[in-house]
Order: sequence, then C-alpha cells, then structure tokens
Amino acid sequence: MSKKSSKLDLLVRVRYANPLPPPPCPPKLINIPTNPMRYARPEFLNAIATEAPLPMIVDAECGMPLDLSQFACLWEEDGDDSELNPDPQNLPVLDPKDAFLLGDLTTSGSYANGSSGSLSTSLANVPWLRKTEYISRESSQKSGAQEQKQFQATAIDISRAAQLRDIDASFAACNDTFSLEDLRHPNKPGVTAVESYEVLPDDAIWSNQYDLFRFSERPGERPHDVEDPRLDCAILRPMKTEHDSFLAYYLTQDDESALRFKEARFALPPYAVSDDQEDQPAFELTLVQKLKETNFNFVRDYETVKVEQEVPNEFLLVLDDGDPPESSDSLTNGVESQLAHRPKGAYYKNIERKMTLKKKRANIYEQYEDKWEVIRLKHSEMSKEEEEEREEGLAEVVDPMFLMARGDADAEGEIEVDDHALNGGPDFAAF
Repeated sequence: MSKKSSKLDLLVRVRYANPLPPPPCPPKLINIPTNPMRYARPEFLNAIATEAPLPMIVDAECGMPLDLSQFACLWEEDGDDSELNPDPQNLPVLDPKDAFLLGDLTTSGSYANGSSGSLSTSLANVPWLRKTEYISRESSQKSGAQEQKQFQATAIDISRAAQLRDIDASFAACNDTFSLEDLRHPNKPGVTAVESYEVLPDDAIWSNQYDLFRFSERPGERPHDVEDPRLDCAILRPMKTEHDSFLAYYLTQDDESALRFKEARFALPPYAVSDDQEDQPAFELTLVQKLKETNFNFVRDYETVKVEQEVPNEFLLVLDDGDPPESSDSLTNGVESQLAHRPKGAYYKNIERKMTLKKKRANIYEQYEDKWEVIRLKHSEMSKEEEEEREEGLAEVVDPMFLMARGDADAEGEIEVDDHALNGGPDFAAF
C-alpha cells in the first residue's frame, strides 16, 4: 500500500509560462453565409434618431446668411425701412411655419453639443431615475438659496438705538400687552400657545459646567429595546497614554445600585451631604448608608471623534411649573424631596462643549498611566476654595454689577466681588 504525500516548499505556487508560438501563416478569410433576415430593418433606428437631434454648427452669420442687397432701403438715402423695422402697433401676420421660432429656447431645442434642453429638464422631474442623495442635496440647496434670498432682502438695523428700542418693545410685549391668543407660530399656523413661561437662568446649576456627549452606539451591553436605568448616572473619566487621550466609561453593576444612588441624591438639596448621626430615624439612616459609597465598574474606552468648543444654539432647559414634581414619588419611593421650590419659569443653562464619541479599539500593548477597574464614589463637603469658585460663577446671574466688575478686572487684572453679592445678592438679574 503506497501513501501519497505532497509538501509545498514555497508559500506561493509557481506558475510556469507557456506562451504559444505565432501561427506559421497569416489567417484566412472564411466566407460564412449569413441570412439577410438576421439584420435589422432601417426603421429600427428612427426612434433613436428622433430622440438625439443632430448638433447645429453655426457660423459667423448664425446659420442664417442675409443678402443685404435685396433691401433697397439700406442703400437709398430716404428709403422706406418698414420691411426691416415694422411698427410695433401694427405687426405683420405671422406665418404658421415660423411660429416655432418664437418658442422658449430654455425648455426645448438643441445645443451645439447635440444635447436637448427638454431632455435635461425632464430628468429632474423623474425621481426614480436618480439617486436619492442627489435629490435631497438639490432640494436642500434650493431651500437654502431661497432662505438666503429672503434673508438678504430684509435689512436689519443693528445700531445701539435700535437694540435699545427692541429690548424695550420686548418688555412691553411680554408684560403690558401679552396675550396667549395673539401668539402665532412662525411656521405652523394651526399651532396655538397653551401656556407661557418666563425664561430665566438656572441659578441652582449655573456655576457648573456641562458637556454634551453623543455616542455613535448605545453605551452598555444591553440591546436597544431593553431599558437601562444606569445610563443617566454613568461616569466618564479622562484617560491619557503616551500617544493618545480618550475617556473611560463606567456604569454601576446592576440597576438597583443606580436606583439607590439616584434615590439618595434626590432626597437632598443640591451640593448637600448627609450627616451620619446616630439619632436619625432608621429610614433616613438607610439613605445615608446608601449614599456613602456606590461602585462603578469599568465598561470600555471611548475616543472623541469631534469636539465643538462653542455651542451657541443648544441649552439645558427645565420647565418648572412652580409646584412640587408629582413624578418624584416614583423615583424616591415616597421620600419627600428636599429641593427648594422656585417660581414658575423656563430655567436654562448653556452647554460648554459638545463631543461625539465612538468605541475605542482595545490594545493590550497600550500602557495606561492609572487605569481603574472600579470607582467607589461617595460625596464630601465642598472646600472653601470650591465654594468661592462656585460663588464667582453664580455671580454672573445674581450680581447686577458683574459686567462692570469684570470690566474693571480686565483693566486692573483682578476682580473684587462684593460680599453681599456672594452671600445672596439681590432678588433680580440684569441682562
């Protein structure tokens, strides 16, 4: 019994060339009989000939030579030129054969390259012959061009007197002559206003800096149709290696930890930390114990795709009706919220930056400076420096002399803030 084995010494099989020698004699023309019925009839090309007109090549006389010797009025001193220059009030009768010459050349007719104008315009009205991205691009360009024309047509007065006039008119429209029935939506005539809010800065969070993160995919390991209460209390930790900077993403281990964390924080005012006292009731002591420490586990790393340092048109907006939130019981399980009730209004806070994140490819050879697998989070009291920094940021909306103080700081190099403004300030804001 023989055993056949093969072994390739090379990684790539060797292909040997085998070129054929040229023929010894020139090729012969063989007469193959062909049935004439196989050929197409001349009428087969009539449709193609009508759809593709021949190009009209014109000369210096535009294809219409004129013999000026036939017009005697051009050579006589007092000749009658009514044949060349007819009276507009008494035009001669148009010959039906020449009626097509008065047609619109932009919609019909042929050009020098042989293309037809009606053919190009007909393609624009047939969407199934074109790709959708081309149609959407042209529609956006047309709408943008129309908006630009309208914008250029309206002249806006930006002088200081005009700005002061418009500001005074806005106060009168919002206070003296304000009426919900008179409000109209600029783009939807059928939409009517049902309630109005005063737009005010959110002084509770004004000293904080907020960034807007957008993920290319939903973070976490759960599918899109499964609710994940952990996503609104995640942690993004800046990381740095020798050649790259990215963000580490952390989530709680289970849903109960995230719900306990949010429940305990909602039971306290902003920037407040519970005191661990022995004479507290059992239920409040449980909340303090929950708030002491929360574990966040590492999920994965994300890298920034796009960073916008200035976000002028996006804000955090909270519509506050002035009443205690009815939905807080479902979040705190019956715990009375300690949030201070404030007047009715729409409270806003600007966004500092906007980032787009995508998953970072794992690299086992990459050296981290200080990688954490678990973050044990607990809250502590603010230091004196942190409180001063918070009050300086809050003075922007509670101190009416903030702009003047900042102007003096630009001139002198430092800011002197009034203690009264830092400790509470007046009850109004200057804009």
